[in-house]
Amino acid sequence: MATASQWIAGARPRTLPNSIVPVAVGTGTVVGVGAVVWWKALLAMAVALALQVGVNYANDYSDGIRGTDAEERVGPTRLTGTGLAVPRRVLLAAWTCFAVAALAGLVLAVTSAWWLLLVGAAAIVAAWFYTGGSVPYGYRGFGELAVFVFFGLVAVAGTIFVQAGYVPWHGWVAAVPTGLLSVSVLVINNLRDRPTDATAGKRTLAVRLGDRATRRLYVSVLTGAFVVSLTVVAVTPWVGLVLLALPLALAPVRRVAGGQSGEELILGLAETGKLQLAFGLLLTVGLALG
Repeated sequence: MATASQWIAGARPRTLPNSIVPVAVGTGTVVGVGAVVWWKALLAMAVALALQVGVNYANDYSDGIRGTDAEERVGPTRLTGTGLAVPRRVLLAAWTCFAVAALAGLVLAVTSAWWLLLVGAAAIVAAWFYTGGSVPYGYRGFGELAVFVFFGLVAVAGTIFVQAGYVPWHGWVAAVPTGLLSVSVLVINNLRDRPTDATAGKRTLAVRLGDRATRRLYVSVLTGAFVVSLTVVAVTPWVGLVLLALPLALAPVRRVAGGQSGEELILGLAETGKLQLAFGLLLTVGLALG
């Protein structure tokens, strides 16, 4: 039976910046336009965190019962694949998280716009079918696209909309680098797992592109995040603060561009998470000061 610490490790806490950063960026945007509603911001954060943990447990369950998570794989704890937890309990944990996200999202929809229920339903469906179902899209190379849409465009714009009632153009622009940074986390994660994923039949984007092209994609995604964010300087020069996060990009870029693999990319994944948090915080502050 898995311990509490193993359940926490199975939730993959290093991935949580994927949910924290977009809500922070969205809230920074509404602070900047004078429309912040703090209780809605907190509910939006609850939705994002619950979805993130839910999809992590769902991936653990789906990969585990398919046998694509072997004990020799590097990376975070696999509860199902290693037999630490009964599969149905991991599945229950996933859907409990989805239920929490749905409840918090329902409150936001009722107090904002009913059509947001469709967006929330789409997010839960996307979370489950990433590795769940008979034809998981995460095994077909579409994971990065889904991450960009739901942890970038939807999360940032949704956070802005439920508070302000509209999304200014610079809110949409800010959603792009936010989504790209979430994509960078998945790219380096899948780069690390590329050899074992290929053996297990998981046709992730990294497997489809190959080693060299995936490394180029990682560098391009990070570069794009900085370049796109600077277009918001037209609204507030404070967004230029994101350049202070640039030194944090050097270490993971060197690892990836230098051909490192396995355990070394676990360090790169952690460094990418730190970059994502710093970039997100600086972008949030810049937007809020605007």
